[in-house]
Amino acid sequence: MKSRYDNEMELEFLSRSNNEAFARITVAAFCAQLDPTIEELADIKTAVSEAVTNCIVHGYEDTEGKVKIKATLLNDEVEIEITDSGKGIEDVELARKPLYTTKASLERSGMGFTIMESFMDKVEIHSVVGIGTKVIMKKKIKKQENIEENMEENALIN
Repeated sequence: MKSRYDNEMELEFLSRSNNEAFARITVAAFCAQLDPTIEELADIKTAVSEAVTNCIVHGYEDTEGKVKIKATLLNDEVEIEITDSGKGIEDVELARKPLYTTKASLERSGMGFTIMESFMDKVEIHSVVGIGTKVIMKKKIKKQENIEENMEENALIN
C-alpha cells in the first residue's frame, strides 16, 4: 500500500517529563530529511516541546498516560500531530490566549500555544473534555537553494 505522504513516522511514550527531550529530538531527526536550516529545526523542536509538555502537565496532571506523535512529510512541509487521552481542554480559545494558565501555582507562563503558533506556520487544536487533545502543527521548510539565491540577490542589491 502506497502512502499519501513522502514519509511518515509514529511514536508513543509515557507522559513523563523526561520523555519530552526524547520526543523533541526524535521529531527533529525525522524532519532533518527535508534539509531544514538550524533555525527551522530549533522552531520545530521548541513547538514539539511545548505540545508534549502540555500533554504531560495539563492533559494527564497527576496521572500517567500515553502521548502519541505522528509526523508526516509531504513535499517541503512537515505536519506533526501530538495527541493525549487526558482530561481535555474546556475552552480552547481561552487556552490559546497568551498568559492564560490553569497552573499558576506551578509557575506556568501560559505561553505554550502562543509559542507553538509563533514557531510553526499553522496550529490546530482539537479537544474534547474527558477524551483528550490533539494538536496539529505544520511548517513549510524553505529550500536551501532559494535561501542562498535570496542571500546572493540581497548582497548584489546592497
